[in-house]
Amino acid sequence: MAGTLFVVGTPIGNLGDLSPRARETLAAVQVIAAEDTRRTGTLLAHAGVSGPTLLSFFEGNERERVPELVARIREGATVALVTDGGMPSVSDPGFRLVRACADAGIDVRVIPGPSAALAALVVSGLPTDRFAFEGFLPRKRGERRRRLTELVGDPRTLVIFESPRRVRATLDDAMEVLGERSAALARELTKLHEEVVRGSLAELRARLGDTDPKGEVVLVIGGASASERPEVADLVAEVRDRIAGGDRPRDAARAVAARHHVSVNDLYRAAVSEP
Repeated sequence: MAGTLFVVGTPIGNLGDLSPRARETLAAVQVIAAEDTRRTGTLLAHAGVSGPTLLSFFEGNERERVPELVARIREGATVALVTDGGMPSVSDPGFRLVRACADAGIDVRVIPGPSAALAALVVSGLPTDRFAFEGFLPRKRGERRRRLTELVGDPRTLVIFESPRRVRATLDDAMEVLGERSAALARELTKLHEEVVRGSLAELRARLGDTDPKGEVVLVIGGASASERPEVADLVAEVRDRIAGGDRPRDAARAVAARHHVSVNDLYRAAVSEP
């Protein structure tokens, strides 16, 4: 009988945030696939867990490890997947393994735990009813600005992971592309030097000055106001260009509407009506 894959959320900084269920799961499995075996070893020691085999599972070896782990689980092994902190697969390794297990009919169970994205969102003071998690933006400035341009009309609160070495550049680009927005910069969440700075993008940038922040950073940015979103009439030409290129009218309207966060039906009707 096949075993089970457990996707286990682990603390993002404070080891005391490991849930009793997560500890019980880690103690019970045969194999723990860990992004960094040393960091996971520290967590296990803190939790008093010993026994499971630790196996490295990180971005560089994920493709090669997936078939090996799927084979082990098929043979009856119980495996826990963890990362350095937070929920596996969320800007961390894990998606390929979960997908492979699902495709193979293997039982996959989640043990919920801390999430830097959600922690930053709820502490930001920005709307939480609708949000978009963007993970890490592209490293190159041109690609990063193009991605931000695609988000200009998005009314949802944006949650972005960023390297402390790039956060000043990202704030510069966000100010230019998104304009004046409310934002929050969350640093070292749940750790000793936790800090949350709230204000406009310009105020956050001024606060940093010429110094890179230390530690792990999450940037939360308010969504677009109604006045910042494009009018349907302004997008008709883009839809018709896609139709001329071979897209079906409904597909063209859906693609453009998704990019600009407007009504698919309104855009479709406008695009197929007579000029």
